[in-house]
Amino acid sequence: MLKKNLATLITLSLVSICTLSSYAQQTSKATVEASVEKLKDAMLKPDEAVLNDLAAEELTYGHSSGKIETKKEFIHAFLSGASVFKTIELSDQKISILKNTAIVRHILTAETDDPGKGVANIKLGIVLTWVKVGQSWKLLARQAYRVS
Repeated sequence: MLKKNLATLITLSLVSICTLSSYAQQTSKATVEASVEKLKDAMLKPDEAVLNDLAAEELTYGHSSGKIETKKEFIHAFLSGASVFKTIELSDQKISILKNTAIVRHILTAETDDPGKGVANIKLGIVLTWVKVGQSWKLLARQAYRVS
């Protein structure tokens, strides 16, 4: 009887651990997803405090053209009006999390109106790397690539 009770207790413990782990993973994904949405909103309506809060100090922000920006350059591009997004739609988003690192892939479809370039419609593949710092997710790296 003791062996049966012990086996039942071990089984219940393992099920509980798996359930809690799955719940924690879903909670983390939801938090990362919220950070991505906050970034999208800050790109549409640039807010220095929000952009600064979302970006890690070591940010490397890669454009589909090959241009790479630091955190300071990334924020300045939005605040100065050098990078203007009129609309942004994200689709096919996939989030993978390993400990304190999240990889987000999605398709970004947008209308831009950058000075000197005029209105353009773009469709880009995006890879974002987020790291958890304390209770917040910070954007560490972003790379865009052209898709057809």
